[in-house]
Amino acid sequence: MNLRRVHAGDVIDLRHAILRAGLARETAVFPGDDDPVTRHYGAFEEDRLIGCVTLHPSTWRENPAWQLRGMAVDNTLQTRGVGKALIDFLEADIRDSHTLQMWCNARVPAAKFYEKMGWRIVSEVFEIPTAGPHVKMTKRLS
Repeated sequence: MNLRRVHAGDVIDLRHAILRAGLARETAVFPGDDDPVTRHYGAFEEDRLIGCVTLHPSTWRENPAWQLRGMAVDNTLQTRGVGKALIDFLEADIRDSHTLQMWCNARVPAAKFYEKMGWRIVSEVFEIPTAGPHVKMTKRLS
């Protein structure tokens, strides 16, 4: 598996297939995807994108933070370490940014994955239309 930073356009098709199936492709394009500070990451097998995740500049409790969005792994490869590799890679990459706080709206079924990666649930379950039940989660790198 090869991990690297990618462009916004590189992740849209996988995001759409995994996170927005049945909806218009445009629903997989997030506000801020084209912000020059936003960081997009891809996991590849040979030249095929098998996983992706995005970090948008944001705030958490009025302090600078990264919002993790669009985490998607090819359905046939889930539970095989692709997501963990992406999180490890992005955490190493943001250590140079001086912003070490992260947060996300995690789908309830994915919350256990994030907890294993050191994230904490900090909200009750809430509904995101078209995406289902979520919880807010945070992690601060040391």
